[in-house]
Amino acid sequence: MKEDFLRPPATAAEWTADALRLIGILGVIAAAIWLKPTDAGITALALPALMLPRMLGMRAWFDTASGVTVLAAAWSNVFDLYAVISRWDLVVHFACTAVLTILAAEILTRAGVVGITASARPRARTPLVLAPLIALALSAVWEMIEWFGSVYISDQIHVGYQDTIGDMVLGGVGGLVAGGMLALIDVRRSPGPTQPAAEPQLSGRRG
Repeated sequence: MKEDFLRPPATAAEWTADALRLIGILGVIAAAIWLKPTDAGITALALPALMLPRMLGMRAWFDTASGVTVLAAAWSNVFDLYAVISRWDLVVHFACTAVLTILAAEILTRAGVVGITASARPRARTPLVLAPLIALALSAVWEMIEWFGSVYISDQIHVGYQDTIGDMVLGGVGGLVAGGMLALIDVRRSPGPTQPAAEPQLSGRRG
């Protein structure tokens, strides 16, 4: 992970992904200076998701798409776009959960918990089954965070039964799409000339 994180960008897409990370950091600083503390906290929550694709050595197109998605999710909250644009929260839940599911799948594979991504050579149906379950778990955690925020931080965070169920349904659909991607393509970039290819941690037979 250290080698991946310190690897210099070599393509336009990799430079773009790093630029999005810089925008995320500057956005936190700007929110802390000119906006409300809760806005700074929301933008800061996006930073781990911005950094993880580089640390995990994900492909540049996914890194860029992930950065755009995470920043859109955070700043949509800051600018109240979820209240202004109908169903925008569902679109973001779908896209953001799909991205986070792929990152979680990569972490679980590397940790040797379960082989989901291509480096573990899983059965083709494995990510199709496990990715939606990961997405639903992530959606549940996110809804718990929203509930906690609405009760203990700000009553401007709106939660409700229908909103919660709708968000979780779209999150599960995003996980299903993520599982299809993981079953078809390798989201990790090729190792550099001085970086050895990772050994698969869990092996299995495709089928």
